[in-house]
Amino acid sequence: MRYTADLHVHSKYAYACSSQGDIDHLAWWGAVKGLQVVATGDFTHPAWRAELKEKLVPAEPGLFQVRPDLASEILATLPPACGELPRFILSVEVSTIYRKGDKTRKIHHLIYVPDMASMDRVVASLARLGNLNADGRPILGLDSRDLLEITLASSPDAFLIPAHIWTPWFAVLGSKSGFDAVDDCYGDLAHHIFAVETGLSSDPAMNWRVASLDRFRLTSSSDAHSPNKLAREATVFETELSYFALKKALETGIGYAGTMEFFPEEGKYHMDGHRDCGICLNPEETRAHGGRCPACGKPVTIGVMHRVAALASRNETDAVSRPPATAGHVQNLVPLPEILSEIVGAGVVSKKVQTGYERVVGSLGSELDVLNLVPVEDIAHGDYGAVDASLLAESVRRLRAGDVIRRAGYDGEYGVIRMFDAAELQHVQKRKKRLAAL
Repeated sequence: MRYTADLHVHSKYAYACSSQGDIDHLAWWGAVKGLQVVATGDFTHPAWRAELKEKLVPAEPGLFQVRPDLASEILATLPPACGELPRFILSVEVSTIYRKGDKTRKIHHLIYVPDMASMDRVVASLARLGNLNADGRPILGLDSRDLLEITLASSPDAFLIPAHIWTPWFAVLGSKSGFDAVDDCYGDLAHHIFAVETGLSSDPAMNWRVASLDRFRLTSSSDAHSPNKLAREATVFETELSYFALKKALETGIGYAGTMEFFPEEGKYHMDGHRDCGICLNPEETRAHGGRCPACGKPVTIGVMHRVAALASRNETDAVSRPPATAGHVQNLVPLPEILSEIVGAGVVSKKVQTGYERVVGSLGSELDVLNLVPVEDIAHGDYGAVDASLLAESVRRLRAGDVIRRAGYDGEYGVIRMFDAAELQHVQKRKKRLAAL
């Protein structure tokens, strides 16, 4: 079975997350996006854990489904072309902040467990170390190695994945507080780490440049703070649907198919820069300015591209032509609402875009199907209201070919990926007006 999983999400109990982050909305959006597995996130928070126990019941081995009566209510509201509700995998992101060597380390980790008893054991261990009530992503003064030990002690089937490994501020290889290798972070237990999460600002090809990452399977996930952001990145599997098969795929490669990715330029830490001054720099420019903003003189935030280059043992050409044996297939994505926003000339959260989105998925199927599978010819013949069908079809064609216009993100500012230049869209709008006047 081929299926798509989003292994890093958050609930409404995590800091700066949507109030819609409940099981009902995660299940609904998971189906609309085209996911078969969604992480619960945040299981250390007592209120969220109570909701998980109330609304989820066991499904395939190690996975959970929405309670049947609630599932029926959610299914009744789905767009007609969207399929079944996703399964859930129990997970939490934990932030560890501690001193090691001469540096304060700030590392984020993703923990997965196969059952609620294991979840409760993780919670009991972590509750002795800090406050789990304040934030669904708890912050603990704990060495990363010791967090891994707690994870492994909770269940022989529990596992840990370092989160968004290149993010400057909170990641195992981050420029501000990380290490130069994953093994340095987890010490004598590092052999239990078999996968890492690339994060929105890097893609597999960038990671393939770093030889110390060759033994790890690469995962991609949305890190969604709102359910409608699910599946902006995802990991693809070709195996039976179960927690244990998913873990084995990441550990051995058997059943691991690859990832669906942001174009890394869209990530908000791809390039170096200083957001307050609107300054975006490539690594060479940063070095030329001595690591300081040319406008105000303050230090710039070193982005993922710069950090990858600093640790790289291969150039870009060699990484792409000879990827490691752990590599999978890579497909770049642009979220459908962003494509529709460009076509209709309105914001992503505007009524025009929301209505267009409903009509597209209502007639063609889930978002991931539209972006990856639905024939372009079928897209071109649809009726999506204010969304021009021919422009949508051309956008999807260009997306699948990687033929996009990229403006890179930096220092917390998301980049922008466009399908058309401004002149193209202006020409289309003028032609439509002329036809309407006939």
